[in-house]
Amino acid sequence: MRASYYCDPGQTRGRLAPEEESVHRTCFQRDRDRIIHSSAFRRLKHKTQVFVEHEGDYFRTRLTHSIEVAQVARTIAGALGLNGELTEAIALAHDLGHTPFGHTGEDALDALMQPYGGFDHNAQAVKIVTSLERHYADFDGLNLTWETLEGLAKHNGPVTGTLPFALAEYNARHDLELHTHASAEAQVAALSDDIAYNNHDLHDGLRAGLFSHDDICALPIVGAAFAEVDSLYSDIDPTRRMHEALRRVFGVMVSDVIATSRANLSESGALTAQDIRDLGRPVVKFSNGLWADLKVIRAFLFKHMYRAPAVVEMRARVTRIVEELFPFFMNNAEALPEEWRMDIARAKDETELARIVADYISGMTDRFAQQEHDRLLG
Repeated sequence: MRASYYCDPGQTRGRLAPEEESVHRTCFQRDRDRIIHSSAFRRLKHKTQVFVEHEGDYFRTRLTHSIEVAQVARTIAGALGLNGELTEAIALAHDLGHTPFGHTGEDALDALMQPYGGFDHNAQAVKIVTSLERHYADFDGLNLTWETLEGLAKHNGPVTGTLPFALAEYNARHDLELHTHASAEAQVAALSDDIAYNNHDLHDGLRAGLFSHDDICALPIVGAAFAEVDSLYSDIDPTRRMHEALRRVFGVMVSDVIATSRANLSESGALTAQDIRDLGRPVVKFSNGLWADLKVIRAFLFKHMYRAPAVVEMRARVTRIVEELFPFFMNNAEALPEEWRMDIARAKDETELARIVADYISGMTDRFAQQEHDRLLG
Protein backbone atom coordinates (compact mmCIF):
# COMPACT_ATOMS: atom_id res chain seq x y z
CA MET A 1 0.00 0.00 0.00
CA ARG A 2 1.32 3.44 -0.92
CA ALA A 3 1.87 5.89 1.89
CA SER A 4 0.49 9.42 1.54
CA TYR A 5 4.07 10.77 1.53
CA TYR A 6 5.04 8.50 -1.39
CA CYS A 7 6.82 10.44 -4.17
CA ASP A 8 4.26 10.22 -6.96
CA PRO A 9 5.83 10.27 -10.45
CA GLY A 10 2.67 11.98 -11.68
CA GLN A 11 3.52 14.97 -9.49
CA THR A 12 7.22 15.24 -10.32
CA ARG A 13 8.78 18.68 -10.47
CA GLY A 14 10.12 17.63 -13.83
CA ARG A 15 13.41 17.88 -15.66
CA LEU A 16 15.56 20.92 -16.37
CA ALA A 17 15.23 20.30 -20.12
CA PRO A 18 11.56 19.56 -20.91
CA GLU A 19 10.98 16.17 -22.54
CA GLU A 20 8.01 14.18 -23.71
CA GLU A 21 7.57 11.42 -21.16
CA SER A 22 7.46 7.72 -21.96
CA VAL A 23 4.19 5.88 -22.51
CA HIS A 24 5.55 2.71 -20.92
CA ARG A 25 7.76 3.90 -18.06
CA THR A 26 7.34 6.39 -15.25
CA CYS A 27 9.76 9.30 -15.03
CA PHE A 28 11.62 7.61 -12.17
CA GLN A 29 11.95 4.36 -14.12
CA ARG A 30 13.50 6.36 -16.96
CA ASP A 31 15.91 7.96 -14.49
CA ARG A 32 16.95 4.54 -13.23
CA ASP A 33 17.40 3.20 -16.75
CA ARG A 34 19.48 6.20 -17.85
CA ILE A 35 21.74 5.73 -14.84
CA ILE A 36 22.23 2.03 -15.62
CA HIS A 37 23.11 2.83 -19.25
CA SER A 38 25.53 5.63 -18.35
CA SER A 39 29.28 5.36 -18.87
CA ALA A 40 29.92 6.32 -15.25
CA PHE A 41 27.81 3.42 -14.00
CA ARG A 42 29.70 0.91 -16.15
CA ARG A 43 33.02 2.22 -14.85
CA LEU A 44 31.99 1.32 -11.30
CA LYS A 45 32.81 -2.27 -12.24
CA HIS A 46 36.51 -1.46 -11.94
CA LYS A 47 36.39 1.05 -9.08
CA THR A 48 37.42 -0.16 -5.66
CA GLN A 49 35.30 -0.44 -2.56
CA VAL A 50 38.06 -1.19 -0.02
CA PHE A 51 40.43 -3.48 -1.90
CA VAL A 52 42.10 -2.20 -5.05
CA GLU A 53 40.73 -3.70 -8.25
CA HIS A 54 43.60 -6.07 -9.03
CA GLU A 55 43.77 -7.60 -5.52
CA GLY A 56 41.09 -10.20 -6.22
CA ASP A 57 37.98 -10.66 -8.30
CA TYR A 58 35.90 -11.83 -5.34
CA PHE A 59 35.84 -8.56 -3.39
CA ARG A 60 33.13 -5.94 -3.77
CA THR A 61 33.54 -3.16 -6.27
CA ARG A 62 31.57 0.08 -6.44
CA LEU A 63 29.28 -1.60 -8.98
CA THR A 64 28.42 -4.65 -6.89
CA HIS A 65 28.06 -2.41 -3.85
CA SER A 66 25.62 -0.12 -5.69
CA ILE A 67 23.53 -3.11 -6.80
CA GLU A 68 23.42 -4.41 -3.22
CA VAL A 69 22.38 -0.97 -1.95
CA ALA A 70 19.59 -0.82 -4.54
CA GLN A 71 18.32 -4.26 -3.53
CA VAL A 72 18.15 -3.29 0.14
CA ALA A 73 16.59 0.07 -0.72
CA ARG A 74 13.77 -1.44 -2.75
CA THR A 75 12.94 -3.83 0.09
CA ILE A 76 12.76 -1.06 2.70
CA ALA A 77 10.90 1.31 0.38
CA GLY A 78 8.28 -1.34 -0.33
CA ALA A 79 7.79 -2.07 3.37
CA LEU A 80 7.31 1.64 4.11
CA GLY A 81 4.94 2.31 1.21
CA LEU A 82 7.45 4.50 -0.64
CA ASN A 83 8.34 4.76 -4.32
CA GLY A 84 10.73 1.90 -5.05
CA GLU A 85 11.67 3.21 -8.50
CA LEU A 86 12.88 6.56 -7.20
CA THR A 87 14.64 4.88 -4.27
CA GLU A 88 16.40 2.49 -6.63
CA ALA A 89 17.50 5.27 -8.99
CA ILE A 90 19.11 7.21 -6.14
CA ALA A 91 20.74 4.07 -4.74
CA LEU A 92 22.23 3.07 -8.10
CA ALA A 93 23.63 6.57 -8.70
CA HIS A 94 24.86 7.45 -5.22
CA ASP A 95 28.49 6.38 -5.86
CA LEU A 96 28.90 7.61 -9.45
CA GLY A 97 31.16 10.45 -8.30
CA HIS A 98 33.73 8.28 -6.57
CA THR A 99 37.33 8.48 -7.72
CA PRO A 100 39.53 5.48 -8.47
CA PHE A 101 40.86 3.82 -5.30
CA GLY A 102 37.82 4.62 -3.18
CA HIS A 103 38.04 7.12 -0.33
CA THR A 104 41.84 7.03 -0.56
CA GLY A 105 41.68 8.43 -4.09
CA GLU A 106 39.09 11.00 -3.03
CA ASP A 107 41.23 12.18 -0.11
CA ALA A 108 44.22 12.61 -2.42
CA LEU A 109 42.25 14.45 -5.09
CA ASP A 110 40.51 16.67 -2.54
CA ALA A 111 43.88 17.73 -1.12
CA LEU A 112 45.20 18.54 -4.59
CA MET A 113 42.03 20.49 -5.40
CA GLN A 114 42.00 22.64 -2.25
CA PRO A 115 43.33 25.72 -4.12
CA TYR A 116 40.54 25.23 -6.69
CA GLY A 117 37.48 24.54 -4.53
CA GLY A 118 38.16 21.00 -3.28
CA PHE A 119 36.57 17.74 -4.40
CA ASP A 120 33.46 16.00 -3.04
CA HIS A 121 32.18 12.71 -4.48
CA ASN A 122 28.50 13.47 -3.79
CA ALA A 123 28.75 16.78 -5.63
CA GLN A 124 30.69 15.03 -8.39
CA ALA A 125 27.85 12.52 -8.82
CA VAL A 126 25.50 15.44 -9.48
CA LYS A 127 28.00 16.92 -11.95
CA ILE A 128 28.27 13.61 -13.82
CA VAL A 129 24.52 13.18 -14.28
CA THR A 130 23.93 16.85 -15.13
CA SER A 131 26.95 17.64 -17.29
CA LEU A 132 29.73 15.12 -17.85
CA GLU A 133 27.66 12.34 -19.42
CA ARG A 134 27.36 13.51 -23.02
CA HIS A 135 25.32 11.08 -25.08
CA TYR A 136 22.01 12.79 -25.75
CA ALA A 137 21.37 15.15 -28.63
CA ASP A 138 19.28 17.70 -26.71
CA PHE A 139 21.19 18.12 -23.45
CA ASP A 140 24.35 17.36 -21.49
CA GLY A 141 24.03 14.89 -18.64
CA LEU A 142 21.11 12.52 -18.16
CA ASN A 143 18.41 15.19 -17.59
CA LEU A 144 17.12 13.38 -14.50
CA THR A 145 14.06 14.50 -12.59
CA TRP A 146 14.27 17.02 -9.77
CA GLU A 147 13.45 14.32 -7.21
CA THR A 148 16.32 12.05 -8.26
CA LEU A 149 18.79 14.95 -8.33
CA GLU A 150 17.58 16.12 -4.93
CA GLY A 151 18.14 12.62 -3.57
CA LEU A 152 21.67 12.48 -4.97
CA ALA A 153 22.56 15.90 -3.59
CA LYS A 154 21.22 15.52 -0.06
CA HIS A 155 20.49 11.87 0.73
CA ASN A 156 22.82 12.29 3.72
CA GLY A 157 20.92 15.38 4.91
CA PRO A 158 20.74 19.10 4.13
CA VAL A 159 23.79 20.65 2.46
CA THR A 160 24.61 23.88 4.25
CA GLY A 161 27.52 26.29 4.52
CA THR A 162 29.90 26.66 1.60
CA LEU A 163 28.63 24.40 -1.15
CA PRO A 164 31.00 22.16 -3.12
CA PHE A 165 31.54 24.03 -6.38
CA ALA A 166 30.22 21.18 -8.54
CA LEU A 167 26.94 21.25 -6.64
CA ALA A 168 26.76 25.04 -6.41
CA GLU A 169 27.08 25.40 -10.20
CA TYR A 170 24.09 23.19 -10.88
CA ASN A 171 21.98 24.42 -7.99
CA ALA A 172 22.26 27.97 -9.32
CA ARG A 173 20.42 26.77 -12.45
CA HIS A 174 18.01 24.31 -10.85
CA ASP A 175 17.23 24.90 -7.17
CA LEU A 176 17.36 21.57 -5.29
CA GLU A 177 16.34 23.20 -1.99
CA LEU A 178 19.56 22.08 -0.35
CA HIS A 179 18.59 23.51 3.05
CA THR A 180 15.91 20.86 3.62
CA HIS A 181 16.05 17.12 4.14
CA ALA A 182 15.41 14.94 1.11
CA SER A 183 12.42 12.70 0.44
CA ALA A 184 11.89 9.56 2.48
CA GLU A 185 12.97 7.61 -0.62
CA ALA A 186 16.37 9.32 -0.60
CA GLN A 187 16.73 8.72 3.13
CA VAL A 188 16.07 5.02 2.53
CA ALA A 189 18.85 4.96 -0.09
CA ALA A 190 21.27 6.52 2.41
CA LEU A 191 20.51 3.98 5.18
CA SER A 192 20.65 1.14 2.66
CA ASP A 193 24.21 2.23 1.86
CA ASP A 194 25.11 1.83 5.54
CA ILE A 195 23.46 -1.59 5.72
CA ALA A 196 25.22 -2.85 2.61
CA TYR A 197 28.73 -1.79 3.52
CA ASN A 198 28.47 -2.85 7.17
CA ASN A 199 27.54 -6.32 5.99
CA HIS A 200 29.85 -6.77 3.03
CA ASP A 201 32.92 -5.25 4.67
CA LEU A 202 32.70 -7.97 7.33
CA HIS A 203 32.42 -10.53 4.53
CA ASP A 204 35.31 -9.11 2.49
CA GLY A 205 37.53 -8.67 5.55
CA LEU A 206 37.04 -12.32 6.47
CA ARG A 207 37.72 -13.37 2.89
CA ALA A 208 40.94 -11.33 2.88
CA GLY A 209 42.13 -12.90 6.13
CA LEU A 210 42.28 -9.56 7.96
CA PHE A 211 40.37 -11.04 10.91
CA SER A 212 38.82 -14.35 11.88
CA HIS A 213 35.37 -15.71 12.65
CA ASP A 214 36.32 -15.78 16.33
CA ASP A 215 37.30 -12.10 16.17
CA ILE A 216 33.94 -10.94 14.88
CA CYS A 217 31.97 -13.27 17.15
CA ALA A 218 32.87 -10.85 19.94
CA LEU A 219 30.96 -8.06 18.14
CA PRO A 220 27.35 -7.11 18.92
CA ILE A 221 24.73 -8.49 16.51
CA VAL A 222 27.39 -10.63 14.80
CA GLY A 223 28.06 -12.86 17.79
CA ALA A 224 24.37 -13.57 18.27
CA ALA A 225 24.02 -14.40 14.57
CA PHE A 226 26.86 -16.95 14.71
CA ALA A 227 25.41 -18.44 17.90
CA GLU A 228 22.04 -18.92 16.21
CA VAL A 229 23.66 -20.64 13.23
CA ASP A 230 25.69 -22.92 15.51
CA SER A 231 22.56 -23.89 17.40
CA LEU A 232 20.80 -24.87 14.18
CA TYR A 233 23.66 -26.58 12.33
CA SER A 234 26.03 -28.80 14.27
CA ASP A 235 28.30 -29.68 11.36
CA ILE A 236 28.56 -26.91 8.78
CA ASP A 237 31.61 -25.85 6.80
CA PRO A 238 33.15 -22.42 7.61
CA THR A 239 32.07 -20.75 4.37
CA ARG A 240 28.41 -21.69 4.82
CA ARG A 241 28.59 -20.79 8.51
CA MET A 242 29.87 -17.33 7.63
CA HIS A 243 27.22 -16.79 4.98
CA GLU A 244 24.38 -17.93 7.22
CA ALA A 245 25.56 -15.70 10.07
CA LEU A 246 26.10 -12.58 7.98
CA ARG A 247 22.77 -12.87 6.21
CA ARG A 248 21.19 -12.84 9.67
CA VAL A 249 23.16 -9.70 10.52
CA PHE A 250 21.83 -8.22 7.29
CA GLY A 251 18.28 -9.15 8.26
CA VAL A 252 18.60 -7.58 11.71
CA MET A 253 19.68 -4.26 10.21
CA VAL A 254 16.92 -4.19 7.58
CA SER A 255 14.20 -5.15 10.08
CA ASP A 256 15.40 -2.52 12.55
CA VAL A 257 15.30 0.27 9.95
CA ILE A 258 11.82 -0.73 8.81
CA ALA A 259 10.39 -0.91 12.34
CA THR A 260 12.08 2.30 13.55
CA SER A 261 11.26 4.29 10.42
CA ARG A 262 7.65 3.11 10.34
CA ALA A 263 7.23 4.42 13.89
CA ASN A 264 9.00 7.69 13.07
CA LEU A 265 6.83 8.25 10.02
CA SER A 266 3.66 7.59 11.98
CA GLU A 267 4.68 9.93 14.78
CA SER A 268 5.78 12.68 12.37
CA GLY A 269 2.26 13.40 11.19
CA ALA A 270 3.61 13.89 7.66
CA LEU A 271 0.95 13.59 4.97
CA THR A 272 2.91 14.49 1.84
CA ALA A 273 6.40 14.09 0.42
CA GLN A 274 6.97 17.80 1.03
CA ASP A 275 6.01 17.36 4.68
CA ILE A 276 8.90 14.87 4.99
CA ARG A 277 11.32 17.44 3.56
CA ASP A 278 10.06 20.15 5.89
CA LEU A 279 10.22 18.16 9.15
CA GLY A 280 13.73 19.37 9.93
CA ARG A 281 14.93 15.90 10.90
CA PRO A 282 15.41 12.52 9.22
CA VAL A 283 12.68 9.94 9.63
CA VAL A 284 14.42 6.88 8.15
CA LYS A 285 16.79 5.75 10.88
CA PHE A 286 18.25 2.89 12.88
CA SER A 287 17.04 2.52 16.44
CA ASN A 288 19.34 4.02 19.07
CA GLY A 289 20.31 0.59 20.32
CA LEU A 290 21.23 -0.81 16.94
CA TRP A 291 23.06 2.39 15.99
CA ALA A 292 25.23 2.00 19.11
CA ASP A 293 25.99 -1.60 18.11
CA LEU A 294 26.89 -0.53 14.57
CA LYS A 295 29.35 2.04 15.90
CA VAL A 296 31.17 -0.79 17.69
CA ILE A 297 31.28 -2.79 14.44
CA ARG A 298 32.53 0.24 12.47
CA ALA A 299 35.29 0.86 15.03
CA PHE A 300 36.37 -2.77 14.67
CA LEU A 301 36.42 -2.55 10.88
CA PHE A 302 38.34 0.73 10.97
CA LYS A 303 41.08 -0.82 13.10
CA HIS A 304 41.29 -4.27 11.55
CA MET A 305 40.34 -3.60 7.92
CA TYR A 306 40.60 0.03 6.78
CA ARG A 307 43.86 0.50 8.73
CA ALA A 308 45.24 -3.00 8.28
CA PRO A 309 48.94 -2.86 7.28
CA ALA A 310 48.32 -4.34 3.82
CA VAL A 311 45.53 -1.85 3.15
CA VAL A 312 47.59 1.09 4.48
CA GLU A 313 50.48 0.08 2.24
CA MET A 314 48.22 0.03 -0.79
CA ARG A 315 46.69 3.36 0.23
CA ALA A 316 50.15 4.93 0.11
CA ARG A 317 50.82 3.48 -3.35
CA VAL A 318 47.57 4.62 -4.90
CA THR A 319 47.77 8.05 -3.26
CA ARG A 320 51.06 8.55 -5.06
CA ILE A 321 49.42 7.64 -8.38
CA VAL A 322 46.79 10.37 -7.99
CA GLU A 323 49.31 12.87 -6.63
CA GLU A 324 51.52 12.38 -9.68
CA LEU A 325 48.83 12.22 -12.35
CA PHE A 326 47.22 15.51 -11.34
CA PRO A 327 50.25 17.81 -11.81
CA PHE A 328 51.24 15.89 -14.93
CA PHE A 329 47.93 16.68 -16.65
CA MET A 330 47.95 20.24 -15.33
CA ASN A 331 51.28 20.76 -17.09
CA ASN A 332 50.63 18.51 -20.09
CA ALA A 333 47.03 19.07 -21.09
CA GLU A 334 47.81 17.75 -24.56
CA ALA A 335 48.11 14.27 -23.01
CA LEU A 336 44.37 14.24 -22.32
CA PRO A 337 42.04 12.51 -24.80
CA GLU A 338 40.77 14.68 -27.63
CA GLU A 339 37.27 15.24 -26.22
CA TRP A 340 38.81 16.54 -22.99
CA ARG A 341 41.24 18.82 -24.84
CA MET A 342 38.22 20.62 -26.32
CA ASP A 343 37.09 21.48 -22.78
CA ILE A 344 40.64 22.52 -21.86
CA ALA A 345 40.72 24.93 -24.79
CA ARG A 346 37.70 26.72 -23.31
CA ALA A 347 39.18 26.99 -19.80
CA LYS A 348 39.54 30.63 -18.79
CA ASP A 349 41.98 30.19 -15.90
CA GLU A 350 43.93 27.70 -13.82
CA THR A 351 40.92 26.92 -11.63
CA GLU A 352 38.83 25.83 -14.61
CA LEU A 353 41.77 23.79 -15.90
CA ALA A 354 42.18 22.06 -12.52
CA ARG A 355 38.49 21.22 -12.35
CA ILE A 356 38.58 19.64 -15.80
CA VAL A 357 41.64 17.60 -14.84
CA ALA A 358 39.89 16.52 -11.63
CA ASP A 359 36.83 15.46 -13.64
CA TYR A 360 39.04 13.35 -15.87
CA ILE A 361 41.02 11.70 -13.07
CA SER A 362 37.97 11.08 -10.90
CA GLY A 363 36.30 9.24 -13.76
CA MET A 364 39.18 6.79 -14.13
CA THR A 365 38.87 3.20 -12.98
CA ASP A 366 41.53 1.74 -10.69
CA ARG A 367 42.99 -0.23 -13.57
CA PHE A 368 43.07 2.68 -16.01
CA ALA A 369 44.63 5.04 -13.46
CA GLN A 370 47.42 2.54 -12.82
CA GLN A 371 47.93 1.93 -16.54
CA GLU A 372 48.03 5.65 -17.35
CA HIS A 373 50.46 6.30 -14.51
CA ASP A 374 52.76 3.57 -15.80
CA ARG A 375 52.46 4.78 -19.39
CA LEU A 376 52.93 8.48 -18.74
CA LEU A 377 55.20 8.53 -15.71
CA GLY A 378 56.97 5.19 -15.77
